[in-house]
Amino acid sequence: MIPLVIGVTSHRDIPAHEIEPVRQCVRDFLAQMKREFPQLPLLVLSALAEGGDQLVAQEALAAGARVIAPLPLPRDVYASDFTAVGRATLATLCQRVEVRPLPLLPGNTAAAVATRGVARDRQYAHTGVFISSHSHILLGLWNGHTSDLLGGTAQVVRYHLEGIMPGLIERRHSAQMVLECGDESLMYHIACSREDADGVVQPPLPPLQPLQTHWVDQGGAHAASAGMPEEFRRMFLCMQKFNADAARHGQEITAFAKTEDSAPQANEAHASIGRLFVTADWLALHFQQQVLRAMRGLYVLAALMGIAFVSYSDLPHQGEAIYLFIVLFAAGAGLAWLARRRGWHRKYIDYRALAEGLRVQRYWRAAGIATAGSGVFAYDNFMQKQDIELGWIRNVMRAAGVCSFQAAQVPEAAMAAVVTDWIGVANGDGQLGYYTRKTAQCTRLHHATQRIARTLLCTVIAISICLAIFHRQLDPDTITYLVAVMGVLSIIAAARESYAFRKADRELIKQYRYMCNIFTTARRKLDAAPDVAARREILRALGEAALAEHAEWALMHRERPPEHGKL
Repeated sequence: MIPLVIGVTSHRDIPAHEIEPVRQCVRDFLAQMKREFPQLPLLVLSALAEGGDQLVAQEALAAGARVIAPLPLPRDVYASDFTAVGRATLATLCQRVEVRPLPLLPGNTAAAVATRGVARDRQYAHTGVFISSHSHILLGLWNGHTSDLLGGTAQVVRYHLEGIMPGLIERRHSAQMVLECGDESLMYHIACSREDADGVVQPPLPPLQPLQTHWVDQGGAHAASAGMPEEFRRMFLCMQKFNADAARHGQEITAFAKTEDSAPQANEAHASIGRLFVTADWLALHFQQQVLRAMRGLYVLAALMGIAFVSYSDLPHQGEAIYLFIVLFAAGAGLAWLARRRGWHRKYIDYRALAEGLRVQRYWRAAGIATAGSGVFAYDNFMQKQDIELGWIRNVMRAAGVCSFQAAQVPEAAMAAVVTDWIGVANGDGQLGYYTRKTAQCTRLHHATQRIARTLLCTVIAISICLAIFHRQLDPDTITYLVAVMGVLSIIAAARESYAFRKADRELIKQYRYMCNIFTTARRKLDAAPDVAARREILRALGEAALAEHAEWALMHRERPPEHGKL
């Protein structure tokens, strides 16, 4: 199940008299999340630093949440920054949580981070970036003051809200993305004081008061009493619906996974992304079939309605056909209402987009691409220009990647397995084989639609010519029936053309051809690449192209839901 991931950033030196009130605020926040999103299990990311990080981890464990601790340094080196009490608490917590030490950043060495300095600060900043980037909500125990301390709480908050951390990552997105409002950066701020080395309590930045709570997003701060911002609530509810659908069809998904999932798995963390991909893939296929059945049903009903109306208006002694028309209209309206009510179209598009995003993410992980640079994740630029509600897809990708962040040393055999399984060959498996087959299939269907339309058009023209030539020789009943046949054939042709348009057959052919060319080019360049590093860069570019194309596909198809009134 997709969890609700809550990251933690906090001061180490919260005054003693505020510890219990802050603890209660954290307890209330976790209880609120469990109450509002009962089908999203809580997962807390805490670096277990002394002070607030440890406090939140303790409360999360008490609330039954899963806790993962991405440590910035090897545990013994990390503990040297703690007091005796902090080291004891760290040792206790490490026995109860999932400890995942982060890899050293490029340029850092074990000797460099063994002592305090820039190298160690960069590791702390790296941990803050990881926690922020994989969190749906950042829980900040913060006094509101800015700070130049690399990797400190203030800079982690700034990175979460603005994508900037001076000294480590200057900008998470391009300048255009920074100006967009579709980012899923949400923080729950608990204001607290700090105690300096001399024991003097430094209050929060005015007008903040200790223990005040706010929701903070790109639009600014909002009192916690007003509730979570609505756009984020909608995203989390979409995640909840995904979990509900996955649970409802759990047996079918498990059976599907046993027969379909053959992708290489470097470790259990990669396998978890694979399982989520299979779940999204099966659900997308399931709801695609529901949508196709609904669309076919609607167009058949629409054609029958037209035929019934022609019978009523043109044929003698067919007055009862108007009742059939009304019944067919009611059936079509009921089918359209059912499809809209159950969200088949939205789920199909969303789950397909999620599956394709996860496909790229899992192969990037297996190829060691996601660990190649600090703050580089598959979801960073995926569907950023789309509806804010689609942010839940990127949130799922965040949660999927939370466990698979160890440095990857990819051998030749593992890279070859990624290439074979992901790209494949034109006449075999993999995405290249898939797009080749789909291009041919859609082209055949498109040509069949054109042939049917031409045949029906020629038949209508032939009937009209016959009527023009022989209308004096034909009796009125025959003319009436021929005119009715012309109407029926025209209705069938229009329904078939409209169905093809609604399915976007022409656009799909262009997309499949484009993706086929992309994967063909990637396969050719991969076969000629001199080493693993070169192959990794090609796979990165391929993934970025695939993510961009799938985002365009989702946008195109979201505008084509099956609607009864537009047939």
